[in-house]
Amino acid sequence: MEIAKIKSIIEAILFAAGRQVNIKELMITLEMPKEDIENIIISMQNDYKVQARGIEIIKVEDNYQLCTKKELYDYIYQILDKRAKPNLSNAALETIAIIAYNPKITRAEIESIRGVNADACIYKLLEYGLIKESGKSDLPGKPMTYVVTDEFLKMFGYTSINDLPELPRYKLDENQQIVIDELIEDKDLEPKNEDNLNNA
Repeated sequence: MEIAKIKSIIEAILFAAGRQVNIKELMITLEMPKEDIENIIISMQNDYKVQARGIEIIKVEDNYQLCTKKELYDYIYQILDKRAKPNLSNAALETIAIIAYNPKITRAEIESIRGVNADACIYKLLEYGLIKESGKSDLPGKPMTYVVTDEFLKMFGYTSINDLPELPRYKLDENQQIVIDELIEDKDLEPKNEDNLNNA
């Protein structure tokens, strides 16, 4: 089958599905190996960029979805969705960062890190679908634990939770306070590129 034909089939599937489509579904439909399909989708992603299209194919774990470009959201939501544009406060951003870097964390553990009540932030993040309950902890009282969702990955532009920027190394002063401007120098633990350190 010609590459152009395969691309059109993949595009049609992703458009019609309107959801994330697992790579295994594409393998079964196209009767092609995973690597070949992934390479074709990468080519399609590049095509969309070169052609300045209003859509893009995003990857979340082993799933693909056809989406409108996030930079065009301000134009789209006015037509399709009259609800207010999601707006995360600094407190909510802090909370979701803690959950992202500490999967299956409890509310009490989040509050211990932030030093304030986290109920409102957790409720808002659940409402937006950016986090979800992931079962009960083995701690006394069996508190609920939380993890980020695929919606979080899509919103922040990550393919996988493993793509999160590495956190900077730090040390504590005599008062057990984090000293941000004096990062621990460890050649083996340095981020692979400085952008990760600057964006963390």
